[in-house]
Parts: sequence; C-alpha cells; structure tokens
Amino acid sequence: FLDFPFQTGRIEPNYPKVCGHQGNVLDIKWNPFIENIIASCSEDTSVRIWEIPEGGLKRNMTEAVLELYGHSRRVGLVEWHPTTNNILFSAGYDYKVLIWNLEVGEPVKMIDCHTDVILCMSFNTDGSLLATTCKDKRLRVLEPRSGRILQEASCKNHRVNRVVFLGSTKRLLTTGVSRWNTRQIALWDQEDLSMPLIEEEIDGLSGLLFPFYDADTHMLYLAGKGDGNIRYYEIGSEKPYLSYLMEFRSPAPQKGLG
Repeated sequence: FLDFPFQTGRIEPNYPKVCGHQGNVLDIKWNPFIENIIASCSEDTSVRIWEIPEGGLKRNMTEAVLELYGHSRRVGLVEWHPTTNNILFSAGYDYKVLIWNLEVGEPVKMIDCHTDVILCMSFNTDGSLLATTCKDKRLRVLEPRSGRILQEASCKNHRVNRVVFLGSTKRLLTTGVSRWNTRQIALWDQEDLSMPLIEEEIDGLSGLLFPFYDADTHMLYLAGKGDGNIRYYEIGSEKPYLSYLMEFRSPAPQKGLG
C-alpha cells in the first residue's frame, strides 16, 4: 500500500510503497494516538504495525515494527481502540476477533461468538462497546472486555453489511440489502436490537453503501463504490431521527472511500 503526502498531482508509478505482506492487503488503519503508526492486515494471516518515517517514505518499506500472528485464516479487518493506546482489534476469516496488546505483541483476548465471516466492526465513543455485522445476517453489540453479547439482531429482512455507532446518541446505523435486493439503511437503538427504529430504502444499485458519521455536526454521509453521488443526512434525537438533506453528484464513479 501507499503512504504519500497531501498534495495535488499524479503519483509516480515507482513511488515508494509499504510492501512487507506476502498476500493482498485487506485493511489499513492509522493509529489515532500516534500519527505515523499504521496497522495493516492481509491474506497472509498476519497483522503488521508500520512506523512511517518523518518526511515520508524514501524507499520501499518491507520491515514492520511488529508482526502479529494469531489467526488461522486471512485477516479482513483491523480497528484501533478509540481511547486506549496500543490496543488493536483484528477480525479474521476464522470468524474470530483478537484483541492485541501491542506492548507485548500478543493477543490478550479472543472473541469467538460469530458463526461466519465478520463484515464490519465499529466502536462506540469510549470503546466500551463493539458492534459487528456478520455474514450470518446478524448484528451484534458486544462488550469487548468480557466478550459477552449484549444485544443481537437477526436481520433477515435487512441483510446488514456495514455498521457505525452514531457518536454519543446510543444509536447504530447499518447499511445493507432488503429482501427485494434494494439498498437499504436502518437505524437501531443500541440497547434494544429487537427491531430497527426506522428502515429506509435507498435505490436498486448493487454497490455496497458505506456510512460515514460526523459526531460534531450530527451529519451522516452515504456513499457507494461505483456510485456517482454522496447523500447527506442529519441525525436527530427525535422522530423521524434521520432527515435527508441533499446529495453531491459527479459524472465520475467513486473508486474508493475513506
């Protein structure tokens, strides 16, 4: 993968890369506490921690600061704990979530409650709760410290793909597909997943919808790979909870989102 400075213009094909994995890189996340530390995970079953030198890369980086092995199959997701430094979560295709203490380079806990591939992970503001979506069509809210499932929803009418905690509102938003194969969003109460507060169909396109939430402005942005638009919503504390505002349109399809 590439790490390059914010600047306009084309990146040269021979620009230095981080290339230490032995398989495709599936996810990368910057450390929220140390700006030059990045975690990556790969099809090679490893999680690696990289330290980008000041001033950026001058040559290809192949040696990681840490190489973490604990999953038996490829690793699809990594997430830094939002309030505790050196704690990293990883989710593998072995259906397990590992919690790593990077000071010792070992997993300190394994969460083994999923029955299929984990599609997405999201922390609440203080990191006391972890929400996951899974290929088994279930949405779960977990307590990371104990690994207990606090709430669980069977999403047969809303096949969930992505989930995000909505700041300090005690609500979750998921994106997925309805039984009629239309793209859909759903809003949930984190303390009661028996049924969504609201469900809203978006369109009939096939690309995954990615939700991005800005807690300072209570704004939700919905974008999909291959789409030419980004939708804006405002999240409210009272019904209807979700208010559509407008959308940005572009003639060029979106290739990546972050």
